[in-house]
Amino acid sequence: MGSDFYVSVGQRTQFTKTVGESDVYLFAGITGDFSPNHVNQVYMERSSFGTRMVHGALLVGFMSTVSSMAIAHTRDAPETPVSAGYDRIRFIKPVLLGDTVTVTYTIAAIDRDRRRSTADLEVCNQRGELVAVGHHILQWVSADVPGPRGAP
Repeated sequence: MGSDFYVSVGQRTQFTKTVGESDVYLFAGITGDFSPNHVNQVYMERSSFGTRMVHGALLVGFMSTVSSMAIAHTRDAPETPVSAGYDRIRFIKPVLLGDTVTVTYTIAAIDRDRRRSTADLEVCNQRGELVAVGHHILQWVSADVPGPRGAP
């Protein structure tokens, strides 16, 4: 394992995507979240936003994407990184259909005793405006530890 663990404090990874109408409708179909905020243009034209907005949970999905990218180089490591959760997620500004978001994942701390790494997440739109933030915890699990119900 060495002194540098599998990831290093300050390590940054980014994921960028333009969020289109198909992304929102596919996500709504998968989750069942057909709130008019996301799928009803006429309804949202009456709001102060003036148009539909992207699901916050879809942004969390993008956070998961960038976390997987950040650890892709560790696939042959003797421990497996698994998500232990997301904390302090905040949606600061709406993301509208057609916006391009960049999710930045920065390793903030490593706890060798607890076998955890934590990261700060920031999501910005194409104007550089911060639209969402969060904190991610990865648990590094030994390959020697059996899976659920004794599975290898």
